[in-house]
This record gives sequence, structure tokens and C-alpha cells, in this order.
Amino acid sequence: MAEELLLEVGTEEIPAAFMPGILSSLKELMEKEFVSKRIGVEELKTFGTPRRLVLLASGVSEKQEDLKFTKLGPAKNIAYDAEGNPTKAAIGFARGQGIDAGDLVIVKTEKGEYVSVEKKELGVGTETLLPGMLEKVMTSIPCPKSMRWADFDVRFARPVHWIVSLFGGKKISFSMGNIKSGDETRGHRFMSPASIKVTGISSYLKEIKKAYVIIDPDERKKIIRQKILELAAEAGGVPDADEDLLNEVSQIIESPFPVLCRFDDEYLKLPKEVILTPMKKHQKYFPVLDKEGKPLSAFIAVNNTDTKNPKVVISGHERVLRARLADAEFFYVEDQKKSLVKMAEELKNVLFQAKLGTSYEKVLRFQALGLFIADLLGKTGQKEMIERAAFLCKADLVSEMVGEFATLQGVMGREYARISGEPKEVSEAIFEHYLPRFAEDKLPLSDIGAVVSIADKLDTITGCFSIGIIPTGTADPYALRRQCLGIINIILDKKYVLSLKESIERSVSLLGKKIERPAEEITQDVLGFFRGRLINLFISKGFSHDVVESILCLGVDDVADIASRIEALQQMKKEPDFEPLASAFKRVVNIITGKSSELIDPDRNPDSVLFEQPEENRLFDKYTEIKDQVKDLMAKKSYVEALKMIASIRETVDGFFDNVLVMAEDKKVMQNRLALLCGVNSLFTDFADFSKISSE
Repeated sequence: MAEELLLEVGTEEIPAAFMPGILSSLKELMEKEFVSKRIGVEELKTFGTPRRLVLLASGVSEKQEDLKFTKLGPAKNIAYDAEGNPTKAAIGFARGQGIDAGDLVIVKTEKGEYVSVEKKELGVGTETLLPGMLEKVMTSIPCPKSMRWADFDVRFARPVHWIVSLFGGKKISFSMGNIKSGDETRGHRFMSPASIKVTGISSYLKEIKKAYVIIDPDERKKIIRQKILELAAEAGGVPDADEDLLNEVSQIIESPFPVLCRFDDEYLKLPKEVILTPMKKHQKYFPVLDKEGKPLSAFIAVNNTDTKNPKVVISGHERVLRARLADAEFFYVEDQKKSLVKMAEELKNVLFQAKLGTSYEKVLRFQALGLFIADLLGKTGQKEMIERAAFLCKADLVSEMVGEFATLQGVMGREYARISGEPKEVSEAIFEHYLPRFAEDKLPLSDIGAVVSIADKLDTITGCFSIGIIPTGTADPYALRRQCLGIINIILDKKYVLSLKESIERSVSLLGKKIERPAEEITQDVLGFFRGRLINLFISKGFSHDVVESILCLGVDDVADIASRIEALQQMKKEPDFEPLASAFKRVVNIITGKSSELIDPDRNPDSVLFEQPEENRLFDKYTEIKDQVKDLMAKKSYVEALKMIASIRETVDGFFDNVLVMAEDKKVMQNRLALLCGVNSLFTDFADFSKISSE
């Protein structure tokens, strides 16, 4: 008979950012426990609010499945003597298993024949196992930060206040610290704080809802979304309800009660981001926007309680936001009393990294690097703008506004540059150089912003590598992986033909005496770092690992070209004759690999006079026919067409190997044949290493 399991752990308020991971871990760990204990379960769900974690499982088996297994004993030749009688080893093994030696069975294994006994372990009741299972699960949930309470040797995201644990309506006893499980939950902290006795899942769901608690975060989010739409429409606009904010707000309340609030129109003269940031980032309010996306003097706050006098609560929210906006207005005015150039000079007093110097030193480095990259890209006409944007792009870090609202870096730099009369291209580049800030973020639109962004990020990467700050599996304090991917994505988006190696070498040279390792070693390590990110990026986009590896093993200097080659090879791999083509080229590589320089001269051209078999002539003629065409197509980056041209030689290569002995007794003939294969090999070695291509 199947039963149901109810687990609720009541806590002090758990931070919203912790909740998704905790609920996911709770479900995963419990599922693993059921599997490891051989207990069947039909459905398992987890829910949560800031004050409680809930696990509901239905169709849980009353007992473990019985376990049948074979216990191996000594090898047959040890278990029996020459006459077939059991030895002491067999008798001792049988006695230990509680059977007679005559009941032993011989089984064949990969290592030979052994005596064995078939055993059966009867399943234990689930009710008996659950206390240990639940305690193990709850103490195994990983938390970004955990806490201890009183002097108990137990840690959790926040101190535990109560535990409900019922299986089939019966209490399952276990404890966390000083809190023992029982059958009493608690309702909403303010609207229904009394203890509530429950008898099972149905009883729990009914009572907890009556007690003003909505345990499902998705249901809370749905209610919030619908209500703020209605309130925003009442104010004549639409809510700025991005998913991140909705998710966060839904995790900081147990029951949502949104209210419409207002603020003074005078603050609408502030830049949009200055208005929205205090609302969303600091107060978790939903701004109301007009049809053009501009802020209206209204916002929506989501309360965790329903009040008898909403005006009092609304007034409180309005007072808090008014203070925030007043501060922002003050900072905005004060910042404009100093020029961006003056702010940039103040970066001399801001430390970027102890060994890498100040932020001002960093600016000068990536400013010079940006000009170098501009030359590589042929953007010489934009160098003046790049130089100006690079010098000013970090200036707002010392502004009052960014000091208070850190997420506005770049945004305020753009605004202050616009106000002070900087060219629009420079203003936009100041903001764009931070892009992309996170996965799926937009990329710089302008070349000026893109070049400064690449230079800034590359300076950070090479600087950190030069002093031994290299990302590990668990630590990446300067977000070097994200910055590396940012550079790659900008290059791919812009289709820049940019030498990574030259850019990295220049970046390392600009660090001067700050480097603590040989420059060439730093360059190679940074290139290897880019290689790892490129592999991950292309595989995440659906390209096969062998295709990616076959291209990247030739180098990672030109990212855009690498992408084109990978796309072409992936497309070609889908063709029906690609596998035999790859096999043919592998045969070529296998023949010439490892041969001495005495036998192989890469600069030697095959001599048709020395050909003895018609297949040699055919291969030479085909190679001669297509080599210049392949070279031209490669130069034009028409890689699919180049690969198809190379593929046309496959049957001729097969015919050569089927009828010609490469390693002939006559040394001149052998060297000539190897020279022919070297020529064929050159058709594809400049494109990819076909030996890496999987035949699966």
C-alpha cells in the first residue's frame, strides 16, 4: 500500500537568492535517498516561502523492495580439492553465510569460476527508515551561507523553529539541533501566527492556505504579475516587471498584497536609470512606465501583509522612495560640478589590484591597447574617439552616484559625458565598454565601444595571469571567464579579423615590470585560457566536440575564422561521404607521420617520371588539378566549397592505397610517393586536423 510523506521545516527568513537552490537540492537529495533505500515513490514536489521549506511526496511504498544478490566466495580450485570435496575455505565460507557447504553454487565470472550463495535481504518498513533519511537530507542541503544557533552542532541556511514530519498520517521523529519534528505548523507570521495541527498533505494544504500562506512560489508570482498589471493600468501605464524582479519578490513574501504608490513629478527630470535603480535594486518596487518606456510618477510595492489602512502602508513606501530619489538627485547635481576628466584623474587614488596598480594605471594600459587593436582592425579613423572613450570610461567610478548605486557604472559615465558635451560616439562607448555584463547580455553596437571593451577585458585577463591569479574550478574573483567570453562574443558579433596572439603580447608588454612570469609563458597560458572558453562556447552551441577540437588544435589566433571553419566542417560532416573522406585522410596522415626528414622533404615536389602505377598518376593529376582552387577558396574563406573540392579527391586516394605500396624497396620511388602524399596532406592540414574527427 502506498502512503504520503509531508515534510515542512520552518525557519527564520531565508534570503530570496538562496531559495531556488535549496528547494532544488531538497528534491534531488530526497529522490536519491528513496532510490538508494529501494523505496518507490510516484511523485515528489518541493515548495517554499522565506519561512518554510516544504516537501510533498505521494505514492511512497510502505517498505523497501526485497534485495536478492549473489555473494561470491573463494575460487573453485580453492574451494574444492582434487576429488571434488569442499575444502576448509569452502566450509568456512558456507558457515559464515549460514548454509551447508553442499548448498554452494558455482558461478562463472570474468575472473573465472567461484563458489557462491544466493542471498535475500528482506525490505525494512519505510517508517523505520525515514527518520535517518530525513535528517541526512536536511543536514546535506548546500547553502551559500549557513548558520549555527545556540550551541548546537548543526548548521542550516537560517535557524530552524519547527518541523512537521508525517508519513501516512503518523509522526516521523527526527531533530535538527533542539527542534524535534511533530505535527504542528504555523501560519503567516503576522496574520495567523498560531500553531496549527495537521494530519497529512490534504489537511496541511487546506490549513496553511487558511493561515494566509501560499507555499508555491509560482502561484505567488502569478498573483503578483496579474495584480501589478491591474494597478499599473490604473495609473495609466504598464509595470516594469522583469522576471528577475518577479522571481525575487515572490521569494521574499508568503502572501502578496501589491499596492499602488506615487512620487513627486519633479524627480522625473532625472535620467531613467537613476529613477528605476533605487526602485528595483534597493526597494524591490515595480516601476510604472508609459507606452514609450519612460517612467511615470507611480510604482507598485508588494506587501507581505494585508492591512486595514492601506494609506498608512502606501505613505511609508512613498516616504522611503522619496528619500532614495532625493539622495539620487543630490548626487546627480553634485557629480556635475566636476568634469569627467577630473574624475578620471582621481582614479590615481583608486586601487585596482595591489600588484597591478591603480585604476588610472589600468586605464592608461588599455587605452594604449585599444589603439593597438584599432590598428590591427584597420579602424585608424576612429582612434581619436577610442582614445578619448578609453580615458573617460572608468571616470564615473569615483562619482557620488556610482558610489551609492554601483550598478549605474557606465550608465552615469554616459550621462555625464553627454551633459559635458562629449561626442555621442564617446558617450555611448563609455557605457558599451562594460558590455556584455552577464550571459545573454547585449553586445556593444559601435566599433569604438567594442574595441575599448576588448582592450579593458584583455588587460584584466593578462594582468591577472601575469601575477598568478588564474581561475580554478571554484574561484574566479575577477570574473576572467566571463570577460574572456565577452571578448570572444564581441569578436564573433563584429566578425573582427583580430590576432589574439598579437593583442595578448601587446597587453603583456604594456604591463611592464609588473609581470612576475616570462612574457611568452603568460601569452601561451592566456591563449590556452581562450582555447578552453572557445571549446565550451562552441559545444554549448551544438557543435560536436571532435569538430571543435580538430580546428582549435591548429591554434586560436583568429576567433572569427575559427568559427567559420567549425561551421563549415560541421556542415560537411553531415554529408554521406564525409566519413570515408576523413578515413582516407587519416590513412595519409598515418603513413607520413613519424617518418624521418631523410625520407620526407616537405618542400619536395613529386616527380611524375618516377611513378610506376597508374594510380600514382591519377592521384598526382587530381591533386594538381584542385590544389590551386582549394588555396583560392581558403583565401576567400569559402570553406564549405573548399571542403567539397577537397572531398573530390577521396576516391583517387582510396585507389592509390588499394594498389600502391608506399614504402617501396626503391628509396627514390618511396620518397617520391611520400612527397605525393605530403602534397595531398597539405590540402587539409591548413584547415583542420582530420585525425581528431570521430568516426562514430
